[in-house]
Amino acid sequence: MLARSAVLHPIVALGALELSQAIHQRDYSCVEVMRAYLDHIEQLNPSVNALVSLQPAEVLLEQAARCDKELAQGQSRGWLHGMPQAIKDLSATQGIPTTMGSMLYRDQTTDHDGIMVQRMRQAGAIVIGKSNTPEFGAGSHTYNAVFGATGNAYAPQLSAGGSSGGAAVALALRMLPVADGSDMMGSLRNPAAFNNVFGFRPSWGAVPLGPAPELFLQQLATEGPMGRNVPDILALLKTQAGPDLRAPLASGLSGMDQALERDFHGCRIAWLGDWNGYLPMEDGIMAQCEQAWQDFRSLGCQLESSCVGFDPALLWESWEVHRHWLMAGSLYADYQDPVRRSQLKPELQWEVEGGLQLSALDVYRASRIRSDWYRAVLRMFDDFDFLLLPSAQVYPFALEQTWPRMIAGRAMSSYHRWMEVVIGPTMAGLPVMNVPAGFGSNGLPMGLQLIGRPRADSAVLQLAHAYDQQRRWVQTIVPDLLPTAAR
Repeated sequence: MLARSAVLHPIVALGALELSQAIHQRDYSCVEVMRAYLDHIEQLNPSVNALVSLQPAEVLLEQAARCDKELAQGQSRGWLHGMPQAIKDLSATQGIPTTMGSMLYRDQTTDHDGIMVQRMRQAGAIVIGKSNTPEFGAGSHTYNAVFGATGNAYAPQLSAGGSSGGAAVALALRMLPVADGSDMMGSLRNPAAFNNVFGFRPSWGAVPLGPAPELFLQQLATEGPMGRNVPDILALLKTQAGPDLRAPLASGLSGMDQALERDFHGCRIAWLGDWNGYLPMEDGIMAQCEQAWQDFRSLGCQLESSCVGFDPALLWESWEVHRHWLMAGSLYADYQDPVRRSQLKPELQWEVEGGLQLSALDVYRASRIRSDWYRAVLRMFDDFDFLLLPSAQVYPFALEQTWPRMIAGRAMSSYHRWMEVVIGPTMAGLPVMNVPAGFGSNGLPMGLQLIGRPRADSAVLQLAHAYDQQRRWVQTIVPDLLPTAAR
């Protein structure tokens, strides 16, 4: 794939913060912004199916006109004032279907916003619809029986990743200025890698999740921001993060007002690679990711191949127990009804059945293993400032393939085993950013997981920003679907 310059409508070509500034300076009206985005979405979305449940244009233009009227009166709701946003179809959104990608909930419309959605609306966002996701967010391939599959921004016949696949594709194709996503396994990172954008999983608890029926045991999933550059991600994170009484374990973040610019001379980074051969990798991924080492070295960083002193098979065992347990709890009411069960995809039925076989002692043992893993990671940070891993073990695969059964000659034992590389930061609750790592000889994107110390979200953002200045992959190599002339 050759780098080329895409000339887009000047509005959709702007980054989120640039667009916010243009709106507030009255360079563009909110109505002009909405029209530009709706026209662009109409042109590109049919090719990829990234955005779903799109709202009527006349309704959205009325909301945009109201935003213009407020600005004319000197009132701004916030930095997202008048900007279009599509919420991931797992997050409750008042007045717009929240289907969870499930035929069981295809007609579900909630009477409230989730905490994150509420905060984004309060900051001025106009919700234009939803971004597509796998059924209940399960699996890193965005397809479901309600809306169908989402194609990759760079190769629509291939997977967009998931579960924030719709969001990542919409970002890459400039159908959204910035996007929200969520991540239980690697759902902010894998699709970002597959579509050459940034996806940030913040420290667990930084962004309150919910309101939800279960408030205390769900300690894997989090919502977070995605963007085409780090300043945009930081802006959205500031909107999303912060404690809320409806989410008792949410803790917020400190240091979010620190400047993104920082000197990284002498910074030590551990390259974990494929865990000394434990993780199978599709040919080309390791070499492509290792080419990025020079970009970090150009910043003054020291990279060293290393390995966490922990049995990765034990970590997978703990992950699988936690996953079975939590998903069985959330899906059991649907599973126990044979008619409703038949409408759950086989992978979800397998999750519930695995959970039903667990004992309390199994869950306790898994938690002990997870705690040992966290302590092992802390020991790594005695010697290193950051850890670095590939964001995926395969390149984007065929859209009709439900999940990769084999990697480098090794059979995958489950529908999510092929993305085992992402579970480490999740299980330790660490801040981690997917940063683009360029394109392979096959022309497909790949990314790196940049992992920080516990609660060191600001440091991860700073290094990701510095790294981005080296190559600017998002701006340099754009999807062929994007127009080459202004509309």
